[in-house]
Amino acid sequence: MVGDSLFNVILSGTGETLLMVLLSTALGYFIGLPMGILLTVSDSSGIAPNAFLYKILDGVVNITRSIPFLILLILIQPITKLIVGKSYGTVSTVVPLTVAAAPLIARMVESSLKEVDKGVIEAAISMGAGKLLIVNKVLIPEAKISLLIGVTISLGTILGYSAMAGVVGGGGLGDIAIRYGYYRYETKVMLITVFVLVLLMQVLQYIGNYLSKRYDRRKA
Repeated sequence: MVGDSLFNVILSGTGETLLMVLLSTALGYFIGLPMGILLTVSDSSGIAPNAFLYKILDGVVNITRSIPFLILLILIQPITKLIVGKSYGTVSTVVPLTVAAAPLIARMVESSLKEVDKGVIEAAISMGAGKLLIVNKVLIPEAKISLLIGVTISLGTILGYSAMAGVVGGGGLGDIAIRYGYYRYETKVMLITVFVLVLLMQVLQYIGNYLSKRYDRRKA
């Protein structure tokens, strides 16, 4: 593969990778953010302790995170096919990526929210603030920087997962690296895809660091 053909393949693969990563991250936060909040508030030290709810959510997160992504990818193929209509390709890979991302995000959100100063929470409670108000006006705003850093970590992790999905025809740069670089022994293609993946990781990291510094009120 040479010239314009290689450029077009890499460009298309980069677009597919970004689509998978950004969409699955967004869906992962749609599921994982509420889970992380519930884990925080239902913990024994939370503002609404509920041992039963916490154990269920904690179990779901731990079990899902314990399954290696490649195994998870194969394990939920029937569900992927039921939702998307097929178990391979770019759009199909979003399903297992979201399933893998949600518990990771939930745990990071929980960790970020638990870093909030207890004194700030107690002050809000003493002023009569309700639980929902505390979550929206105290926990999330106070943990904003940590949450932004969590987004960067999530994007980087999911980017790595998306590359692994290439083993089973998941599309994107990982699929190109496996199909051309590994099976056809085209080392040049393999090196280029690795370079682009590293570049994407650095760009995501830079954006995350920039946003976290920009919104860090402690440095204002």
